[in-house]
Amino acid sequence: MLAVGGLAAPSLFMVLDRHLAGQATGRIFTLEAKVSLAFAIVLLMIERRRVRDLVESGQATTVMTGNLLLILAALFLAIFGEFVLHPMIEEAKAGEPTALSFGALHGASSVLYWLRIVLVGSLAWRLTAAHQPDQPAQAG
Repeated sequence: MLAVGGLAAPSLFMVLDRHLAGQATGRIFTLEAKVSLAFAIVLLMIERRRVRDLVESGQATTVMTGNLLLILAALFLAIFGEFVLHPMIEEAKAGEPTALSFGALHGASSVLYWLRIVLVGSLAWRLTAAHQPDQPAQAG
């Protein structure tokens, strides 16, 4: 996600004319959204299985975890961005009337994309922090 939003998209605008760069960037973000949806569904299934196993073993009493909330929030943002904001951006580019201007829609889309990066980064941090090997006990 960082490579797409932070490197690929800006690079296209540096080397291509604005219209062509916008088309290419839109296509890249559409592909990224679809891949994100697939990954989110897989992560959701893995997390649900992990929590179910914890509940069955008596280690957890709830099925709603922080990891699950992060996955669901990122999934919602991917769906909202691709299936709500993206069509509105296309309408605004075509000159059709929309609730917000192209610039406002593009800005909202960018903010939600970077928020999704923060959510996924937080999930990755939580998952890696949870699996760190135990530190040896210190002599006291």
